[in-house]
Amino acid sequence: MPAIIYLAVISVISIIVCIYDKIAAKHNPKHRTREATLLLLSALGGSVAMFITMQIIRHKTKHVKFMLGIPLIIIVQVALVAAVLYFFVL
Repeated sequence: MPAIIYLAVISVISIIVCIYDKIAAKHNPKHRTREATLLLLSALGGSVAMFITMQIIRHKTKHVKFMLGIPLIIIVQVALVAAVLYFFVL
């Protein structure tokens, strides 16, 4: 249960930060979110929410770093969850 709450919170944070960066890109470029921050939020568990949000609002979709990096993060996260389930739960 705590893992689900954590993923929900980090996903909401990822969505908010991604939308904020999209707005800042148009209206206030000096207040952009660093790319490293966006990738870190993805790596911390917000990868699916970040990727879906990026597709919906069309943000960073032309950046190879994000269009390949975030799906790669998702694959690694799924593999880690599968490994934990296999070795520690089953």
